Order: sequence, then structure tokens, then C-alpha cells
Amino acid sequence: MELWFTENHSDSVRFSIRVDEHLYTTESDYQRIDVFNSLEFGKLLALDGYVMITEKDEFIYHDMIVHVPMAVKKDIKNVLVIGAGDGGTVRELCRYDTIEHIDLVEIDEMVVKVCREYFPSMTESLDDKRVDIHFTDGLRFVRRKMNEYDLIIVDSTDPFGPGEGLFTKEFYGNCYNALTENGVLVNQHESPFYKNDAKAMCAAHERLSSVFPLHRVYQAHIPTYASGHWLFGFASKGLDPLKDLDEDYWNSLGIRTRYYNTELHKGCFALPSYVREMIEKGTPDII
Repeated sequence: MELWFTENHSDSVRFSIRVDEHLYTTESDYQRIDVFNSLEFGKLLALDGYVMITEKDEFIYHDMIVHVPMAVKKDIKNVLVIGAGDGGTVRELCRYDTIEHIDLVEIDEMVVKVCREYFPSMTESLDDKRVDIHFTDGLRFVRRKMNEYDLIIVDSTDPFGPGEGLFTKEFYGNCYNALTENGVLVNQHESPFYKNDAKAMCAAHERLSSVFPLHRVYQAHIPTYASGHWLFGFASKGLDPLKDLDEDYWNSLGIRTRYYNTELHKGCFALPSYVREMIEKGTPDII
């Protein structure tokens, strides 16, 4: 008998991955957590029926959410990561010796426990001495901070359930206050392809743009995410992700990546026309 994990990408589109074993399942206080072993993508983590990571393509997401801002602002010392209980974002950040402290804020402690057991190569840096883990609500945590972080990474789930509050104007305003003078915020920005995802993307862009003086959108191809076309947001108090990119500096660090490079950095901000039109008009009714 064949076993398949199926995720609904829209009301009329489903995405399936063949699996050979259901390794783990539980209901935490916040969501359902499942781990599968798949034939093509290795181990797969799903939250409430949505793929969060797979062993085969997680490097794409984590490369792009971390190394883009790190190549623009080279004096980053203090970082706040919200979400990211799988450890992949912290793993990439810990490759930079210049970072002095990382606060990881994850609302669901069970996600971290499950990922420590089933994805040890991703969670290995959670025990780095520079990392403090806080099991609490990210919106509440950042509300108390002022002028503290050089970089905030919002590595959240989709804008419903536990992640809903991390897409609000209030949250982005609190992040603005928590950043230092030239601080940068990067967030996962949803997919532009299916209407509901595009609607969330447009809303996130509008709210970020209303708070930060500079906001740009960039993209990556992530096979197991809805449509495979995924966006990220780059927001700052002044630094531009293209004009302030320091290629020579970043390349001199000798950090070996499987997806990110500085040539790709320049290209990933060149968006398809339909995405640009959505962002400019603030509406997903383009395709």
C-alpha cells in the first residue's frame, strides 16, 4: 500500500509527497505536529498539515532568510529570531563569528523538542553559548524591547493560528522600536501565486511599508512550499539590500552555502511583473 502526505495549496490544488513511514505525531497546546519519512525529500516536518521543512530543501529557505541581511549589514552583533523552532535559522546565524548574542523566541516548546529528536543536524546550534531560547509569544516578547537588536528575523508559520499575530502592524511597529538605528528586519513573506497566499503577502507588504521607510521583496524557489515560488520581506530604517550589499566582505568570510551567493542576492530582488503589480496595487487580483 502506498502512503502519501497531501497538503492543500488552494481549494482546488493539492500537493502530495510519497512517504514510507509516519514517524511521529502529537497535539501540542498550539498545533498538530507530524514527522514523516519521505522517499524524495527525507524527513518532513508538518504543522497543522502544512510542510514546514524537509531535509532535502530546507537549506534554500534558511540560506535566504539569513545570508541576505548578513551580507548587507556586516556589523550585526545582536539578533532576535521569532519562530524558527526547527533550528535552521539559528544554525546559519551561528556560522558568523561576529554575532555575539541570539534570542530565539518560539511559542511552542514541543516543536523544538521534536526537531531536536528528528532533525539533529538542524538543531545542533541551539546549544551554542550565544543562543538564549525563550518559549513565549513573539508579539509579547518584542513589545518590551527598545533599540536592542541589529537584526530581527521573523521565521513564522503562515498568518493564521500561532503565527497570526506576527503579521500585524502592531507587531511590525514593535519590531521597529526594538531595532537599533540601522537595524534590519527580514520575514517570510508568503507565496504570490495562489490567491489566499497572495492576499496575505499583499497585506504583509502594506503593513511593513507603513512602518519602515525602506521595504523590498525578494524571492526563492522552494519546491515543497505552495507553488514553489516563495517570497521574503527585507525592511530597514535606511539600509538598502542592493545598494548596501558588500560583496567583497561577505565573500571574504568563506562561508560555504548551497543556495545563496552574492550574484543570486542581486538577482533575487528582480521580481516577476505580476508580483510587482500585486505589490504596487496592494491586491492579489492580478492572475
